[in-house]
Amino acid sequence: MRLLHTSDWHLGRSFHRVGMLGAQAEFIGHLVATVRERAVDAVVVSGDVYDRAVPPLAAVELFDDALHRLADLGVPTVMISGNHDSARRLGVGAGLMGRAGIHLRTEPSSCGIPVVLSDGHGDVAFYGLPYLEPALVRDEFEVEKAGHETVLAAAMDRVRADLATRAAGTRSVVLAHAFVTGGEPSDSERDITVGGVAAVPAGVFDGVDYVALGHLHGCQTLTERVRYSGSPLPYSFSEAGHRKSMWLVDLAVDGAVTAERVDCPVPRALARIRGTLEELLADPGLTRHEEAWIEATLTDPVRPAEPMARLTERFPHTLSLVFDPARSADEPEVSYARRLAGRDDQQIAEDFVTHVRGTGPDEHERTVLRDAFDAVRADDAVREVAR
Repeated sequence: MRLLHTSDWHLGRSFHRVGMLGAQAEFIGHLVATVRERAVDAVVVSGDVYDRAVPPLAAVELFDDALHRLADLGVPTVMISGNHDSARRLGVGAGLMGRAGIHLRTEPSSCGIPVVLSDGHGDVAFYGLPYLEPALVRDEFEVEKAGHETVLAAAMDRVRADLATRAAGTRSVVLAHAFVTGGEPSDSERDITVGGVAAVPAGVFDGVDYVALGHLHGCQTLTERVRYSGSPLPYSFSEAGHRKSMWLVDLAVDGAVTAERVDCPVPRALARIRGTLEELLADPGLTRHEEAWIEATLTDPVRPAEPMARLTERFPHTLSLVFDPARSADEPEVSYARRLAGRDDQQIAEDFVTHVRGTGPDEHERTVLRDAFDAVRADDAVREVAR
């Protein structure tokens, strides 16, 4: 069976104030063409279909168009909700859509109920594990500790239990939206840390033939059977080095996996350039970036006059301007943002305690801070679901 694995469409999202809906529509056209031209048997979409719980109307219309075009091809699609989606909204009409071959899996309770498709060699069971917010699903999975690993392990126990009841030789595919250990994040994914831990080990998914992951925006192979497709478009300059693609996966009769990357259309190249303003304006080696979307980091010791206006004369698609003057880290002029770069909320809070009190928090106090951040994030998730 030939699968096309994609994820993280983020329909409705912009890139540094540049609307991406046209590029997203081009990607959908490319997806449909790939399904048709490469004889794809099933499409799997591993979450973050939308960029937010209540997407703009234009994004909903594009999603509707994508579903109609896939249904018209007669190729089944299995899709889960991600941490950016409203599972309830995305799942509206799932029963009716399933009759058209569009199978939405947004309910945690359905993790162990597969979509079963068949080819000339037998059945393939597709298990959809939507994004599982630990604080919201701990009762469903009857786990004592609400963490990503515990709830995913409980969901996979249901998958393996169901798979054990099926005919010998039944192949299996799991769709999941999670941060799996070994994956390389970028700046454009929403933090899903719980209890100081964001990642889960790949071993959680043992026992199935292929795991189609979503959440991280870079296309990655964790093992031959566990892969991220990445987002089809860039959503931060940290993705400047990404090759945006989908996985074309052939699942053999014995469950063996062969995968090929299928490149996605590139609306415009991304480039990060660095130097003084005069260097950037004069460097002939930067000519190749003149039509790219640009993030420019200026190292001038004193902020130059009208830097954006001058940069856009040579680089008309400059979208982000960063100032990073060459100073030692202990100089008072170093910006607050620079001092916080790369530090998460927990670390910033602990540093604040140290600054105010003169000593850092003890283990009990760190736990209190961590629980407070987890509670706020869980409350945000509840509010987003209820919107």
